[in-house]
Amino acid sequence: MTIVSIFNDVIGPVMRGPSSSHCAAALRIGRLARDLMDGRIEDVLIEFDRSGSLPTTHESQGSDMGLFGGLLGWDADDERLPDSARAIADAGVRLRIETVDVGDPHPNTYRLTLKNARECHSIIAISTGGGMIDVLGIDDVPLRMDGGHHETLIWAAKGPIPDVEADEIILHDLGETMLIQVKAASFVPSDRVARFRPIAVKNLAPVLPVPSRKDVRVPFASCAEMLSRDGARKTPLWVLAVEYERARGDFGEDEVLAKMIDIVRILRRSIAGGIAGTRYADRVLHDQSGRFAGMMDAGRLLDGGALNRVILYVTAMMEVKSSMGVIVAAPTAGACAALPGAVIAMAEAMSRDESEMAKAMLAAGLIGAFIATRSTFAAEVGGCQAEGGSASCMAAAALVTLAGGTRDQGVAAASMALQSMLGLICDPIANRVEAPCLGKNVMAACNAFACANMALADFDPLIPLDEVIDAAKAVAERMPREHRCTSLGGLAVTPTSLRIEKRLASLKGPAP
Repeated sequence: MTIVSIFNDVIGPVMRGPSSSHCAAALRIGRLARDLMDGRIEDVLIEFDRSGSLPTTHESQGSDMGLFGGLLGWDADDERLPDSARAIADAGVRLRIETVDVGDPHPNTYRLTLKNARECHSIIAISTGGGMIDVLGIDDVPLRMDGGHHETLIWAAKGPIPDVEADEIILHDLGETMLIQVKAASFVPSDRVARFRPIAVKNLAPVLPVPSRKDVRVPFASCAEMLSRDGARKTPLWVLAVEYERARGDFGEDEVLAKMIDIVRILRRSIAGGIAGTRYADRVLHDQSGRFAGMMDAGRLLDGGALNRVILYVTAMMEVKSSMGVIVAAPTAGACAALPGAVIAMAEAMSRDESEMAKAMLAAGLIGAFIATRSTFAAEVGGCQAEGGSASCMAAAALVTLAGGTRDQGVAAASMALQSMLGLICDPIANRVEAPCLGKNVMAACNAFACANMALADFDPLIPLDEVIDAAKAVAERMPREHRCTSLGGLAVTPTSLRIEKRLASLKGPAP
């Protein structure tokens, strides 16, 4: 099992698009597929299983946009992404998207068959939530890769395996030949590859910001383990997060904090851009946060104190996402605004600097690592409780940290926040990840604020955080498919939602 990284799985990726499960993950899958073809792609068949989420969502929620961008070799925050369909057509790539009945167990399964004049390859991969992926097979050979290693694939005749420096070497029996999968910090040098007497060789570059490494160990993988290990020291959550990510990514303490400060700066620019106003043709809602800001400044809203600033920042961030601006999935694009909106707004209200914001975000990241290790961020698997619920849980711990609360108060706030959001469904209106997502992000942030204050006053959460995460996972397993981001239930199938979807069908691309 891949060990969760705060910067891989929880706070990130930096991206554009409505959904990290769809856009960023699809882009990463596309990047690996491009490498499999040495960058020369002429024909692509994309297949989605009928029982999964993608047949009804791949276009409107950005899978196509991300996948095409990945096949073109772009990054997840590339400004050209909204035009990736046109760009890949201009590149002469023939595309077909088909729905098939293959019984894929994961709802976000991508089956790609890629061709050029010289070769044909296939890849099967899944989006696991928050932009993370898992490749399940290449050319009908079952294998695993998460995008964290340099992967050298060597097809060769059976025989002794030459010595190469690697984190792991996996042999796949193909009958008379074998596929040798070398996971390492760099590709196998060509002179070493030659010793295998290869039939074919492919180098698949990593797509994650924090690489995978051999024998990675983290100090704790659950909240219970963290509390047991830290004991009576009661180390602040953000310090424990630094310890965790130092071990996971082989970073220095200053490097971990600097990485999060960089993310905070991206988030602040996005919020400012949202308040200033956003435009995009293919969206459900026009920009509204600017009017909220004007009403707030004029004293024409109910007096919510700093909570009104939280609402403003959350809505601004959601509008940036909906206009294809740069965001940070924290932990997902669909729930990208609750955590940073709450943290940055409250920090500014408290006159805290970016370093303090980053520490709060690190505390949130550690709570998110516990969620990602035990459960999922994918709404296609767990409904909006997996996205908005997780974001609220993380934000509550962050706000306690910002207020100078203790480790145990942060954990208590996280537990109470997630408890309050069990069972939340994912039912995007008009098949766009905008509404009710905007309201759910606001609700998640406000819930986090309330639970943080309750924890600071030593309210008892009753249920330990790990048990709440497990309960959320159990709820997800019983949630109907229609309520898990398929646009087949809830508000998604109301008459008004269907009318809006029909109206938007002819509107593509950015506004002039």
